[in-house]
Amino acid sequence: MSDISSLAQISKQAIIGKNVTVSAFTTIYEDVEIGDNTWIAPNVTIFQGSRIGKNCKIFSGAVIGAVPQDLKFHGEYSTAVIGDNTTIRECVTINRGTEDKETTTVGSNCLIMAYSHVAHDCIVGNHCILSNGTQLAGHVTIEDWAIMGGMSGALQRTRVGAHAFVSGGTLIGRDVPPFTKIIYTPGNYAGINTLGLLRRKYSREQMQYISDIYKLIYQSELNLSQAVEQIKNTIADSEDKKSILTFIAETKNGIILKSNNRNESNSIE
Repeated sequence: MSDISSLAQISKQAIIGKNVTVSAFTTIYEDVEIGDNTWIAPNVTIFQGSRIGKNCKIFSGAVIGAVPQDLKFHGEYSTAVIGDNTTIRECVTINRGTEDKETTTVGSNCLIMAYSHVAHDCIVGNHCILSNGTQLAGHVTIEDWAIMGGMSGALQRTRVGAHAFVSGGTLIGRDVPPFTKIIYTPGNYAGINTLGLLRRKYSREQMQYISDIYKLIYQSELNLSQAVEQIKNTIADSEDKKSILTFIAETKNGIILKSNNRNESNSIE
């Protein structure tokens, strides 16, 4: 049975699942769906078009599904969708989409930390972490298992590949390839995301294989096109290789550049 505070304001047109907690001074508008076992703290606002999954936790001050901060938005119908088992901490803002994608999506098993912003038409995958104060401009894509460090930012329409790590305070204006570690502003390549891959149970052999691919891209005298051809011809096929080459082929912004930092390393030690 749900636990709904008498001091919460909930539209009769909202759909509330089983065992949902809605605390005092929270407002839930019409055309909202809240999944089973979700917990909502005091002073949360959930606007129309929001779809919240099961077993989510939404902390005080969060605003979900507000209209986009986009002058091209003209009131068209759109949604903000959040998957299951996702935690949204204090004062997070997640805007709904525009006519471009018609939705903003945050996947399942994500942690969106305090004061982060997910703008219109963003796609955040599953198992992602946006650390405190992360700022995503419109149309940004964050792929599965990627992590954005505190106070980091992504410019409009950039992409962060799966298993990538963007360090705190970094601003990215180009696409971040899968498995990489990005530091500084503007973002620069600083090796592969060894710690993240270890947590995902990647073996030393797998990490060395990924490192060898990025050595050709970032630590050889080859340009990107030449490096891609070299990878195709000399590195054994695998799903990891395929995902890296597909990501590069699909980039519209170019990929993050090589760092001039002397501490740069592709070491997996």
